[in-house]
Amino acid sequence: MKYDFDQIISRRGTNAIKWERFSEDVLPLWVADTDFAVDPKIIQRLQKRLEHPILGYCHNHPDLINVIVERMSERYKWEITPESVLLLPGVVSGFNFAIRAICESGSSVLFQQPVYPPFFEAPINNRVASSISTLVYNINTNRYEIDFEEFERKIQPETKLFLFCNPQNPTGRVFTVDELEKIALICARHNLVICSDEIHGEIIYSGYQHVPIASLNADVRDRTITLIAPSKTFNIPGLSCSVAIIQNPELRKRYQNVLEGFSSGVSCLSQEAGLAAYAEGTEWLQQMNTYLESNRDYLLQTIATEMPSIQTTEIQATFLAWLDCSQSGIPGNPQAFFENEAKVGLNDGATFGRGFDKFVRLNFGTPRSILMEALQRMSTAMKNL
Repeated sequence: MKYDFDQIISRRGTNAIKWERFSEDVLPLWVADTDFAVDPKIIQRLQKRLEHPILGYCHNHPDLINVIVERMSERYKWEITPESVLLLPGVVSGFNFAIRAICESGSSVLFQQPVYPPFFEAPINNRVASSISTLVYNINTNRYEIDFEEFERKIQPETKLFLFCNPQNPTGRVFTVDELEKIALICARHNLVICSDEIHGEIIYSGYQHVPIASLNADVRDRTITLIAPSKTFNIPGLSCSVAIIQNPELRKRYQNVLEGFSSGVSCLSQEAGLAAYAEGTEWLQQMNTYLESNRDYLLQTIATEMPSIQTTEIQATFLAWLDCSQSGIPGNPQAFFENEAKVGLNDGATFGRGFDKFVRLNFGTPRSILMEALQRMSTAMKNL
C-alpha cells in the first residue's frame, strides 16, 4: 500500500477524546474515529491556506459544493444541484436541526434501535417525543433486519419525522434497495419527512453497495434530508465539516431558517479539508477500506475461535463491531468487565437502546497490532472467568 495504516501514532497529549477518556493502561476502541494518519493532501491544503494570515468568516466554498454534486452523481447516479447542498458543523447538529425544522410541540420522531446515543438525545433536545422501533436480529442471516409491521405500528398520528441511520451504527448493516423502498412507502403513507444519516456511506465492504434513500425516486427525494460528511470517511471529525442535501425547495427553506438561527457556518479550514478529501482522497480511501476490511475479517475470525460465546454480526459497513455478550458468562456489565479485567475500552451497549445492556461496541479502525493486542487481552480475561 502507498499509505501506512499499520503506523502507530501516539494521540495522548493531543486532547483526543478517544485516547484520554480512560487511564493510560487501557486500549481505547470506543468512539468512532480512527487512529490513521489522514491523507497528506488534506494536510497540504490546510498548510497552504494557513499561509494567509487572516482566518475570517467565509462563504460556503463553491468548489466544495461542486465536488459534492459530482461525487453523488459518480458514486450513486444521484443527480443533485448545488442549491440543494448546505454545509453544517456536524451530522448530529444536522439531525437536531431537522427535528427543529419539521416538528412542532406535541410532535414525535421515529427512529430504530440499537442506534448510537445522539439519536435518543435529539428529540429531548428539541422538546418532542420519541417513537422507537427495534431492529430484529436474524440468526439465519447473521444480521439485524426490519420488522416492517412493527415499524409501521410505531408511527403515531403526531409522528412527523423518521430519523434513519444507513449504513447502520452499531450493527454494520447496509440496507438493501428493497428495504429502502419499503421504508419509503411506509413514510409516504404516513406523510413523514425522512432525515437520513448516511455518514458511514463510503465505508463499505466487498459485495455491498450503499444507496442514498433520496436517490430512489422523486417522491422520496422530495421528503428527504440526507446528511453526509467527510469526517468518518477521511478521519477528520475534529474539523466539523458536514453536509445536508435537501432537494425539495420548500423543505430546504424550512431547514435553512433553522440553520441560520443555530449555526455560524463551517470554518474556512474545515471547508479546505473537506474539499481536499473529496477532490483528492480517492486512493487513500480505497486503501483505508481495504485495510479496514482485513481488520474486520481478523476481528470476526478471532472472536469466533477465541471467544465463541460472543455473538457478532455480518459487518457490511462502518469500522464498528456490535458484540452480544449475553451468552458469554461475563458477570454484570460487559463494558466494565473489559475495561477493568482486559484493559480495553469499549462502548456500553446500554447507551444504544433498551435491552442492549449485555452488548458492547468495538471500533476496529486502528492499526492491526493494536487490534490484535486488544483482542488478546479480551480473550485472556474471558478465559480467566
